[in-house]
Amino acid sequence: MLKRFLAYYKPHKLIFTLDMLAALFVSLIGILYPIVTRKMLNELIPDRQYKMIVIFGCALLALYGIRMLLNYFIQYYGHVMGVRMQAQMRSDMFSHLEKLPYSFYDNHETGKIMSRMTNDLMDISELAHHGPENIIISSISVITSFVYLSSINIYLTLIIFACVPFLFIVSLTLRTRMRSAFKKSRESIAQINASLESSVSGIRVTKAFNNSEKETEKFESGNESFVSARKEAYKAMGQFHSANSFITDVFNVIVLIAGGLFLYNGKIDFGDYSAFIVSVNLFISPVMTLINFMEQYQNGVTGFERFIEILDSEPERDSEGAVDIGVAEGHIELRDVKCSYDSEKEVLNGISLNIEKGKTFALVGPSGGGKTTICHLIPHFYDISSGEIFIDGKEIHTLTNESIRRNIGIVQQDIYLFNASIKENILYGRLDATDEEVYEAAKRANIHDYIMSLEDGYDSQIGERGVRLSGGQKQRLSIARVFLKNPPILILDEATSALDNTTEILIQQALDELCRGRTTLVVAHRLSTIKNADEIAVVSDGRIIEQGTHNELLDNNGVYADLYKLQFRANSDM
Repeated sequence: MLKRFLAYYKPHKLIFTLDMLAALFVSLIGILYPIVTRKMLNELIPDRQYKMIVIFGCALLALYGIRMLLNYFIQYYGHVMGVRMQAQMRSDMFSHLEKLPYSFYDNHETGKIMSRMTNDLMDISELAHHGPENIIISSISVITSFVYLSSINIYLTLIIFACVPFLFIVSLTLRTRMRSAFKKSRESIAQINASLESSVSGIRVTKAFNNSEKETEKFESGNESFVSARKEAYKAMGQFHSANSFITDVFNVIVLIAGGLFLYNGKIDFGDYSAFIVSVNLFISPVMTLINFMEQYQNGVTGFERFIEILDSEPERDSEGAVDIGVAEGHIELRDVKCSYDSEKEVLNGISLNIEKGKTFALVGPSGGGKTTICHLIPHFYDISSGEIFIDGKEIHTLTNESIRRNIGIVQQDIYLFNASIKENILYGRLDATDEEVYEAAKRANIHDYIMSLEDGYDSQIGERGVRLSGGQKQRLSIARVFLKNPPILILDEATSALDNTTEILIQQALDELCRGRTTLVVAHRLSTIKNADEIAVVSDGRIIEQGTHNELLDNNGVYADLYKLQFRANSDM
């Protein structure tokens, strides 16, 4: 893991080197004050060299001015380096998230992913900047201060140095608990983010069902868990800091007593004793910096572990030797396909379909029967448990995912629109399309006139998830995307479900035109919309229980006929 972390420093070698040099000079300048103090107490003041006292003081002031500039460089450019590393990590994470399969997002909440991309990476950024500075510079400061203190009085220095192991024993004892507590705290933050994202996204549903108290209760539960986890983290941190602070105070007492005894016995003069007391913090401070660094280290390492966990998630990969299908003709075949999202229950159990090029094939049946799963398998969004799926006679594992999906247009029941303009959302179908092609796609989806009635036309912003549009308008925008993409294979999963009867007729005419000459897989609950399909399959409990044309299935007087009669009766009663 360390090697992967250090790799992010490579693009910033120059600024990192300058940052370390600046920090080094800052620590070296810091040791000059006790040196000058000792010089004045032992020589300049007793010898009444007032001119040299002023010169030494002015020189020290000038060095402090330089240290001010160096500290500015460290704080500014050091943090800039950390932010750039954070940005690169965020880019790597986002790029990897784009490559992860559907199954990853089935098992990971959006809020938790966002927490890893924001809170965790912020802690990593702080570690990236302060980590090397604290480790390298503090270590150098400990060594130089030890050498300087030894030059004053080696025995008094060894007494102080002998106390250092107690600091490390305390920090090592408390570190494990502190790390565990902060990890739980981070998990609780992610849980709050996930809960908040869910509640805010569903605020309209909450208001519609008057369930604000329920959402508040859920949020407060997570909030209380966060407070509890944070209390444990702060308790561990409090024990850590108070114990270390106590040992530091003990250091000062030891210096006072031991130094006083040395002074009483004539083993150190007053000037050296005063300089030692002034200088001892030069040794203790970097030691404490290293120990206190444990807190930042725990946060950063925990964040980087969670970051690596995302990067190590298995991405979608093409099979070895997979080829580009080019422009597909559209022949689709499923042979004894079985699929399960987990090991407990199979969603599909032996599905076999043969959809000829240019034909329209419809899937009907009760919800949860497996229709949408079939639609997800053809673009290879999920892997199958067994069986085979072919496009134009080529098994989909021998084809690249990009080329498969390039040839398939999908209009799903659950529509997602980006918080952007109408034009940008339609362009998602084909990013290099011209304005004229966008307008034509909108016309064919029967939404052009509505768009032109808006003040900003195609540049109108639709809000988060298209909140400023009606259900039918959102559906027609998603259909316009497919018109623009113009693929040889269409998957229409309840494509007209959100439309009123009048609009549905207009859209259905456009869809009929679009489907002509293309292979189309239609999932529909309204059987009136698919009665002209070339073939219809009734899917229930992961199996095909009936298959044929509309008239054949009615003549069979089976499940399809019952569904059709039920819908016909319901429509007659309206």
